[in-house]
Amino acid sequence: METQFWHNKWRAGEIGFHQDEVNTLLKSHLSALGIKKGGRIFVPLCGKTLDIKWLLDNGYEVAGAELSELAIMALFEDLGVQPQVSQAGNLKRFHSNNVDLFVGDIFELTGALLGPVDAIYDRAALVALPPAMRAQYSAHLIEITSSAPQLLITFEYDQDAFDGPPFSLDTEEINRQYADKYDLHAAQTRPVDGGLKGKIEATETAWLLRRNC
Repeated sequence: METQFWHNKWRAGEIGFHQDEVNTLLKSHLSALGIKKGGRIFVPLCGKTLDIKWLLDNGYEVAGAELSELAIMALFEDLGVQPQVSQAGNLKRFHSNNVDLFVGDIFELTGALLGPVDAIYDRAALVALPPAMRAQYSAHLIEITSSAPQLLITFEYDQDAFDGPPFSLDTEEINRQYADKYDLHAAQTRPVDGGLKGKIEATETAWLLRRNC
């Protein structure tokens, strides 16, 4: 999937993937990773998610990566914060107290630029990627975070009946991407209220991924 697809979505305001409330699976299951308050949590492909404010309000630091500068500007506007903006390699870094967000191609983000993180919260990244990009993404995420534990949110539905994103990811796919580095636990699976985008029955699963070595 080309980056222009997402730029066009943000410019046109076609952001049905943006949730207008904090994800309840985040609220229910982040604590299971055992991350202490003050820990730094990486949110890949974060958009302008309200989940970031929830993390900040609950005492965590946040790092994030996002392709669209429009999304990040909207996020800081929602936070009521004026960020400092600087160049970070081929990316732009938007920084304020306890928040570091990198704008550009996530594959340009290195571990050195990102800095240490204690956990990953992936609600919108893996599910946004077509099959051909997932192995590259998962390997890159593992590399730049030193296999930090993850709370991963996925959907499962009849992919033949609905084109993603978000894409359907079954247990086999999660194992394919992460079983070499993590112990995987499906903490909760629930039906998507009203169906995925109101069109098709789907379930949503919160996965806890912990280093297996």
